Formats: sequence, C-alpha cells, structure tokens
Amino acid sequence: MYIFKAAVVGAGFMGAGIAQVITYSGLPVVLKDVDQKMLDKGMEQLRTIYQRRVDSGKMSAGEMADKMSLVTPALGYEDFGDVDVVIEAVPEVMKLKARVWSELDKACPESTIFASNTSALSISEMGAATQRPHKVIGMHFFSPAHVMKLVEIIPGLDTSQETIDDIVMFTESLRKIPVVVQECPGFLVNRLLMPYLNEAALTLQEGAATAREMDEEMVKFGWPMGPFTLMDMLGMDVIYHTGLYMSEEYGGAIPALFKEMYDAGRLGEKAGAGFYGYGEQTDEPVKAMIKKLQDSGQVAPKSEFSWQRLMMPMINEAAMCVTENIAAPDKIDMAMIAGTGMKYGEERVGPLQLADLLGLDVVVEHLEKFQKAYGPRFRPSRLLKTKVRAKHLGKKVGKGFFEYTT
Repeated sequence: MYIFKAAVVGAGFMGAGIAQVITYSGLPVVLKDVDQKMLDKGMEQLRTIYQRRVDSGKMSAGEMADKMSLVTPALGYEDFGDVDVVIEAVPEVMKLKARVWSELDKACPESTIFASNTSALSISEMGAATQRPHKVIGMHFFSPAHVMKLVEIIPGLDTSQETIDDIVMFTESLRKIPVVVQECPGFLVNRLLMPYLNEAALTLQEGAATAREMDEEMVKFGWPMGPFTLMDMLGMDVIYHTGLYMSEEYGGAIPALFKEMYDAGRLGEKAGAGFYGYGEQTDEPVKAMIKKLQDSGQVAPKSEFSWQRLMMPMINEAAMCVTENIAAPDKIDMAMIAGTGMKYGEERVGPLQLADLLGLDVVVEHLEKFQKAYGPRFRPSRLLKTKVRAKHLGKKVGKGFFEYTT
C-alpha cells in the first residue's frame, strides 16, 4: 500500500519531530493534540528545525514555506478520514494509548495502519484495543527524530506481513533505516540501553563516582555522550516509566534515585533540571537526594565504578536477545550503532562485536566478578557461557558472535 497522507497523534517533542520528518519527505501530515498550547509548541518546533536548515543554507525560505504548508494542526479527528497511516506519540501509559486507538478506530478508514512510537510497551496489547489488530505495528523513532536514522519496526502477535512490508517501505521513504525486531518489553535498543543506564544510576547513588566523572569516562570509551547527559536529554519521565515497565516484565528494581528525581520534577533538559542543572539550576538537589538514600540505608555502601560495570550488562542483554531470536547479531549491533551512536574508541561497534573484541571469556569473567559483588543481575547468559565452553572466544580465535579471518 502506498502512503499518500499521514497523521501523528501527540505534538510533544517526539511527535512534532516525526511530523517534520514526514513533511521533509514531501508527504502531508495531520499533527493532532488535545491541548492548544502543546499543538502550538509542536508547530514551533517544526518551524525551528526547518529554520536551522534555512540559516545553514541547506534550504531556501520558499522551500521551508512549502514544507510547513504540508502540516495541518488539529485538535480533533476531522482530518483523519483519508489518512493511510497514523503514528501515535502520546505518553507511555497503556490506558491512554488504548483510548487513543479506540478513538482512531472510529475516525480512520479500515485500511489505515496504526503505528505506535512507544519505546517499550506491548504492540500486541495495543492491537487488542482496536478493531484492526492486523494493522497495528510498532514504529519506534529515536530522539531527536529528525537526526537519528534508526526506526525499530515491531510487529505484534496479530500484525500481518503486508502491514510489516508497508511500514518498512514507508520508513525507507522517510530516509530512515528500518530494523524489524520481535516484540519484547523494551524491544531491542531500549532493552539493551536500560541495564546500562540503570547501572550508571546505581553506581551514582552508591557514591562510587559523580555523574560528570562517569559521563567523561564513557565519552572517552567512545559514546557520543555519557549516560547522565543522555538521560537528561531523553527525560526522566520517559526513563522512569520505561524502567518501571521493564522491571515489572523482567524482574529486578529500578534505582531509587529515578523515583526521587521523577517525584521532584527533575525531568532533564526540558525541565531545566535533571542529573545536571540548566540555566540557573544546579545539581545540588541531586546530591542531597543521594545523601538521603545513603543515610536511610536504601542503597548499598560505596562501591566501585568502571566502564566494564556499565557495559557488561548491555553485552549480557544482547546475548539474551540472540537466544530469544529478537534479532540477528548483525541487526542487533547495527541497531545500537544507528540508534545510539555507540562506538569503542574510534570504531563504530555494537555490543556483540565489542564482546568479540574484548574476548567472550573476558566478558564472562567480568560478569561473574560483578555477580559476586553486586548480585544476580550480572549472571552471565547461557549463550555467553556456552560459547566460552565451546572456545568461541571472539576475534582472537576467529569466531564468537561473528566470524573473523585470522
């Protein structure tokens, strides 16, 4: 099915960014929100993205006007009668999303594809909230949508192959890289990213290092930004809700500091305060939260920080995704590189190639050491241990998750 017209529900940062991506490809889009202020803010975000292109000489003012004319701001569903695809980008609350899908069922033609930009929630559950589960799919853009190339495509249990193919082609028409992954909580990139971010926050609240020290070390490691800068950019509301959902699905608890920051409204850059202070704000309130947690005995005593402590959980989770057939090893690594900018030194590598470079035996040794120190969340995956026993140790022997010429 060819996509002639699209709609985006939710004019927040991600929704507005997705709408801009669609108009940049030349397609008309309806941008809907229930709040006029949010809608105005979303439209202003689109203008700002295009104005930067004009200011840098990449686009003329006339071209910008043409692109902006493709957007129809809306508070209702009056303009949804001929849309071919709707991308839902409302907050990560399943009840809210289910209500939106129910409303869209009545407003859209039977042929319309319903795509959710959710970063973690169940596509199958969303499909069950509609009269067209075969037309429901995950289409997870990464932030900021106009910059990041990766889009995770997540079929639900009832999603038809035709819907998958249509959304893959639509994604490619937006000049994005589609990666089809099997449904699981957090999908692929966020499932791998959350153990890394959790461990960073646990290390921080235990007093092993400051946020700035860890950010600097992880940038040295190869990341485009450290974990705390990244969480401030993504928003603590997103991190908190995603972390809660994934802890419910996979077990374990999220760092106590996440809740402290969420309750205090330190939601990151957009709120002017997160792990860092912005403008006139400082990070002193975060230090006070950490001291309170330590004094109350809610967190472990002072521990140690190393890049291995943050990276090994990610590698371990990637190995579990291979076991569960969430995606093939090359797709897992490509998604992490395209979705997060992951590097090791100057080389673009994903977590599985990183494991091969370090040596799978070395990875297992680190995990077992951390398991003894910090608990079962570091238990090495069965696949990692099997590969080590089979002497598939990575690049040094010519085979690990990938094969190498020696």
